[in-house]
Amino acid sequence: MTSKINFFKEAVKNLKIVGTVVPSSRFLANRMLKEIDFSKVNVLVELGPGNGAITKHILNRLPPNAILICFEINNCFYKQLLELKHPQLVVVKSSAEKIKEELSLLGFDKTNHIVSSLPLTIIPDKISKEILNSSFDVLENGGTYIQFQYSLSYFKKLKKVFNTFITLDFEPLNIPPAFVYRCKKVD
Repeated sequence: MTSKINFFKEAVKNLKIVGTVVPSSRFLANRMLKEIDFSKVNVLVELGPGNGAITKHILNRLPPNAILICFEINNCFYKQLLELKHPQLVVVKSSAEKIKEELSLLGFDKTNHIVSSLPLTIIPDKISKEILNSSFDVLENGGTYIQFQYSLSYFKKLKKVFNTFITLDFEPLNIPPAFVYRCKKVD
């Protein structure tokens, strides 16, 4: 419960960056991750992990040789993620728009999947376009970009990047209920 209270306090202070005042539910985490074949994951990237609500679910499913790289710009959430002290977790205090550069610094040029909790609808358009285009570039062919949002307003923007390879799902057991966009990279 303390984690949820801390999340709420931090979210209220930074609502324009965090985008919500409640961490993601386990139901939303399971819905987002359900189609990932974790046995084939080497590198998975999480954008905007917040306090780690979805991060923990990812770490529980990662095979022993895989790595999870989280991008978090909020200092309080960054510190909370570091406290997880998981050997497969790398926490980067950097904006998601710098995904190419940061992966390169870590010795990677591709990722199998990207799981995003970024509040794209409140991020300036220029930055959100850069995040989506850079995410597409670093995904391996056949990789997925999985994004949740609280509305359907981002479908057209995702479609511009991922063409027609987008499926939509809905998770009612989250506060607020969320739409899950699953985008597949096909060159």
